[in-house]
Amino acid sequence: MKKILLSIAAIIVTNTINAQTYPEPEFSNEVFFLKKDNIYSALRLEKYISKMESKVKMGGLGGYESGYEMDGIKSTVRLSSGTNLSFIISKGVAVNNQSSSRQSDSMMAANGMDPSALSGMMDMMNDPASTITLYKMEIEKEKRKILMQKSGSALPFASKKIKSSEKFSFSAKKIRDGYWELVIDKTLPKGEYAFSKADMAGTNAGQTYLLFAFGID
Repeated sequence: MKKILLSIAAIIVTNTINAQTYPEPEFSNEVFFLKKDNIYSALRLEKYISKMESKVKMGGLGGYESGYEMDGIKSTVRLSSGTNLSFIISKGVAVNNQSSSRQSDSMMAANGMDPSALSGMMDMMNDPASTITLYKMEIEKEKRKILMQKSGSALPFASKKIKSSEKFSFSAKKIRDGYWELVIDKTLPKGEYAFSKADMAGTNAGQTYLLFAFGID
């Protein structure tokens, strides 16, 4: 009986460890959906590269808009619920070797640099909460759009309200160096969504954005 109980306990512990093991995404610097089944797994989102576009209608009298676009009115990635959602992003950086890390710290200290200050600065620069934004997308003319600004007509009696796409906040939980879980702070209503991230590695670095899209049914 004791052996049976020990076996059951071992299975429970093993399952618990597996359930808490975060997957390594197939591609670095991309946002993946975190499927929290018995074993965590990563689902790749629809990826799109978009450049800021500005459109002026009737020389400005008909209004203007600026933002980013994706082809199609629905994402190929569908989630059945917008409740308790988590996503992950990995920089693809392996855990640093402690000895080499200490050596690097010593070199910086010898050159009058504060290793802890530099580490804090790097963490701030890499923090997804400061580099990634989650938007609910607008649907218009067979396209999905992230509107940064959209104004109505300048003609009399027309609406002068400035419109922009709704943002949704998330909490960035650091799992290890270069790896974060993005926990959505509240339930997402049905619709189309995209994480927006500056494409710093592209030929137009800083001018184009990477969009990682999904839909809530």
